[in-house]
Amino acid sequence: MLIDDTDRRILRQLLAEPAMATADLAERAGVTTATCWRRLERLREGGVIRGAQAVIDWRALGWEVEVSLRFTLDKTHPRAFDEFLAAAREVPEVLEIQTFLGQTDVRLNVIARDMAHWQEIYRTRILTLPHIQDTEALMLISTIKDSAELPL
Repeated sequence: MLIDDTDRRILRQLLAEPAMATADLAERAGVTTATCWRRLERLREGGVIRGAQAVIDWRALGWEVEVSLRFTLDKTHPRAFDEFLAAAREVPEVLEIQTFLGQTDVRLNVIARDMAHWQEIYRTRILTLPHIQDTEALMLISTIKDSAELPL
C-alpha cells in the first residue's frame, strides 16, 4: 500500500499517542477530522493499521524475571516445528514466540514472578517441550530501548 506525507503525519501522531481522539489527531496532523477519519479507515483496510491494544507493564504486576530462550530443534522429526510451537503456545508465561532461519530455530520470551518461579517454569514447562536439541537462555538485565515508533 502506498502512503503519502499526510498518512505519515497521521501515523506518527498515532504512534506518539494511540488513544488520541480523531479530532485531536487530525489537528496535530494538519488535516480536517473527516480527512483524518477517511485516511485512518483506508490505512486499516489496507492492513497498515492492524488494531489498537492496551500495553500492560507486567513488571508493575509483580513479574520480575524475563528470559529470552533460543532453541535449536531436532529437525530429523518432520513435525518438530509444529509440535514444538503448539506446545510452547500452551505455556502461559511465554509472551512471544519467534522463528528464525539459521542456527537458532525458535526464540521464546518468558516471564516469571521471581527466580524460584522461573526455575519451576524452566524445569516443568520449558525443558519438557518436544524436539529440543539445544537451548540457550539469556536473562534480561535491562531494556535500553523498547519502541514501536517507525521512521516515518
